[in-house]
Amino acid sequence: MTESRGTGEVAAPRVTAVVGLLVVFELVSGFLQGSAPALVPAVQDWQSISASKAQWYMAVQFLAAAVAVPVFGRLGDLYGHRRLTRIALVCVAAGTVLVALAPNLMVLLVGRALMGPLAALLPLEIGLVRDRLDLDGGRQAVGLLVGALTLGSLLGHGLVGPLLELTGGVPATLSVLAALACACLALSYCAIPESRTRAPGRMDWTGALLLGLSLLMFLGTTARGATWGWTSPITLGGLVLSLALLAWWVRIERDRPHALVDVRAVARRQSAPYYVSGFLFGAVMLGGQAVGISYLAASTADEGYGFGLTTWEISAWGAVPHVLAFAGASLVARVAARTGYRRVLLLSFALMAAGNVGLIAAHTALPLFALASAVAGLGMGLALGGLPTLIVERSAKDRTASATAVYNNLKTLGGSVAGAGSAVVLGSVVVEGTEVPALSAYLTIWGLSALLCVGALVLQVLTGRDVHAPGTTRRGTSTPAGVRRAVGPRRAPLGRLERDTRPRSFADPKTLTG
Repeated sequence: MTESRGTGEVAAPRVTAVVGLLVVFELVSGFLQGSAPALVPAVQDWQSISASKAQWYMAVQFLAAAVAVPVFGRLGDLYGHRRLTRIALVCVAAGTVLVALAPNLMVLLVGRALMGPLAALLPLEIGLVRDRLDLDGGRQAVGLLVGALTLGSLLGHGLVGPLLELTGGVPATLSVLAALACACLALSYCAIPESRTRAPGRMDWTGALLLGLSLLMFLGTTARGATWGWTSPITLGGLVLSLALLAWWVRIERDRPHALVDVRAVARRQSAPYYVSGFLFGAVMLGGQAVGISYLAASTADEGYGFGLTTWEISAWGAVPHVLAFAGASLVARVAARTGYRRVLLLSFALMAAGNVGLIAAHTALPLFALASAVAGLGMGLALGGLPTLIVERSAKDRTASATAVYNNLKTLGGSVAGAGSAVVLGSVVVEGTEVPALSAYLTIWGLSALLCVGALVLQVLTGRDVHAPGTTRRGTSTPAGVRRAVGPRRAPLGRLERDTRPRSFADPKTLTG
């Protein structure tokens, strides 16, 4: 991982240190996000609120992130990714402090809303590494960032319980989380260079407002759909209105020269399959998390299925797919260097499909059930690292953060839709005379997840084009493409040769073959 300079000079130690700082940010980001679900019951007792109100502890940040991600991504492309990374960290640090000191529910929710830009950190960081690193270094950096986010989520999920026991209360535990966020803010002022590429135009605040309204209405309606009733007029009306606002937004953005999201670029043949795959991936990964935990907690004595695990046992067994996801995300760049990114995606969705089919086949044997979860987790890790890289490399260089932000939002929307669909299945397919979900409800959800993975797999087969490792050709030679073009029948002048053989930018289409 080296930084290319105009004279061919490199500064590998500094670039490595910068990527290391960004990895620290993603570790803390994952820790904050992974610890939140485990703290919901404790927060409910701390604030003396009902279970329905406690759900907003998660929902408010989720809704804020839906707006913050595209806005921060576009602002980063316009005014600098380092600057917006710092602003995002200021918001997150302020939010964590408010949450830790919250005297009532309203202050608590305001703090959680301020933590929404946490989800914008990864797109901004990818914008930084794309601007500063060559193709190979950028791919490795993206894999490290995604792997750090996955590892942080695993650590947050597994360690927040012991941390709660050690500190003796929720406010003290939240104060530790706030200290981590404040430490990241301080580190952001150390040795991180600003991105050099700027997007033309200005911020599309009208598009941001319209997109924010449509997403807030859609996600807010799906979050409350189970409470209001999925066939109630308010739920159906909210969904229809949110989709109408989204269609209006697409129509407006399509004709604007400097839109919040380049809709035409997203719809291009070379990038659209990866955005669609991101939506399907989010549906499988985010939509299935709660379903698996619920099944592990169910017992054969009460529900007639499940394994009856305690909270500690669920954390232990649930760590298996997280560990494999971390391994997969960390290995993406190395695997793709040998096979190409398209084959990595094919493998990832095949593993996820096999894992969900395995959950159906092994729903009565805990070791086999964990093995199937591990297979699916490995596939998720490969997709976590591969999809953002491909989307970044197929976007314009001055749209890096915006393109990644669109991917993150589509992934989140997929999880929201799948979560709502899972709630409908679990609430409607029940044991006769009770409200307990039937075994067939879980099997149906895992079967649908497998079908979604197969759909993404078919989409990649039909439309995908491979991205080879840097410095290779279609015939498998190792001569760098830039050098081969520069050295022709005549010896090129020294100045031209130096320009042609510098490492290409992270998304220079000249470095992408196939």
